[in-house]
Amino acid sequence: QVQLEESGGGLVQTGESLRLSCTASRRTFNIYNMAWFRQAPGKERESVAALRRDESSRYYADSVKDRFSISRDNAKNTLFLQMNNLKPEDTAVYYCAAGMSFGFGTTRNWYESWGQGTQVTVSS
Repeated sequence: QVQLEESGGGLVQTGESLRLSCTASRRTFNIYNMAWFRQAPGKERESVAALRRDESSRYYADSVKDRFSISRDNAKNTLFLQMNNLKPEDTAVYYCAAGMSFGFGTTRNWYESWGQGTQVTVSS
C-alpha cells in the first residue's frame, strides 16, 4: 500500500474554485490508478473522479462533469482535483485513493489505499 495525504480543502462561496492535492509516499506513484471520492454528512462515500495510471481513461461523476478536472504529476507523486464553479452540494470530505488493480474501476472496491480526507465547505 501507499500512504496518501490530501491538502487544499477549505471554505469557499458558491461559484468559487479550489484545487485539491494528494501526495503519495512512494516514488512508484505512476503504477497506481488514482481517484477522488467524497462523503457528505449522512451520506455514503461516492466516487467523484478517477484517472487510470497511464492517463488513457478518465471518469467523472455526472454531478461534477464540466466543473471538476482530475490530473496527476508523476514526477511529484501528486494527484490533483481542480474544482470550479463550486456548489453547496459539493460540501463534503474529499478523499484521495490509490489502486493497483490491472483493470480500471470507479467504485471503492478498486482502491486499496486511502488518505485521511480534506474538508471542502461551500457556502451559499
